[in-house]
Amino acid sequence: MTSDEVKTEFVVSDYGKTNVKLLFVRKGQSKHLIKELEVSSALTLNNHRDYVFGDNSDIVATDTQKNTVYILAKKHGIKNIETFALILSNHFLSKYPHVVATKISVQEYPWKRVQMDGQPHNHAFQYIADCTRVCEVNQKRNEKPVVMSGIRDLRVLKTTQSAFKNFHQDEYRTLPDTDDRVFSTVVTASWWYNTASGFCFDKAWETVKATIMEKFAGPADKGVFSASVQHTLYISSQAALSRIPQMDHIEITLPNKHYFDVDFTRFPQVEFAGSENNHVYLGVDKPSGNIHAKVKRAASAKL
Repeated sequence: MTSDEVKTEFVVSDYGKTNVKLLFVRKGQSKHLIKELEVSSALTLNNHRDYVFGDNSDIVATDTQKNTVYILAKKHGIKNIETFALILSNHFLSKYPHVVATKISVQEYPWKRVQMDGQPHNHAFQYIADCTRVCEVNQKRNEKPVVMSGIRDLRVLKTTQSAFKNFHQDEYRTLPDTDDRVFSTVVTASWWYNTASGFCFDKAWETVKATIMEKFAGPADKGVFSASVQHTLYISSQAALSRIPQMDHIEITLPNKHYFDVDFTRFPQVEFAGSENNHVYLGVDKPSGNIHAKVKRAASAKL
């Protein structure tokens, strides 16, 4: 053994192709359907000859993985990103016996059908990025796939019905209690299913998004009170688990996007009469609070 050699073992090894972009268009009917995706694949082999000995004979080239994405999109179409990720995972495991695990990650671009004079357009679409839909499928040979769906970059803000008070008091605290503040955050949510079949991924994803918006915003006329970001996160997680029995657990991160009151007492010579309902805030993204939790169904509540 030379001075540069030491006994080692692999903790993790995989390789694949990242950010394979494709636009899928289904024609043949009056209304065309489109899906634009970025797909990343990673395969784990049953040996490490490629790493240890430079033997490439078992490598399914990353270029081959890229081609597979295009070919399976052509053959099977794309119903939704979770179903397509499952098709890819199953293909790699069934076609290549020496592949022992797969990880397929997919991001969907938010194209929406154009509305013209109140009617949905047959073949025109607009990019409306209210948030990004993602998924990841992990699967080991002879085991069931584990499906994660998620929401990224869902930025929301409400101008009232948010407070933060009665938190821990000590000599380091300077933040005052507030009964009414601007509440703004960028939602990152991921959730894992306890099955990969027997339900609609599209409906489940829409349900989670609608649930988060409901618990954040509340009814249109009066809203809903938030005692803290933590409480809003929890009731969103709890409601999502209640409404989707196929959901095993959910993880949400809510960073504060702070908007602080501008102190107009610094301008004593300026007359502000008649502007009592005008409020001006300073937006501060960094530093920010970051609220995070992973919530699962309690064992006694599992179906």
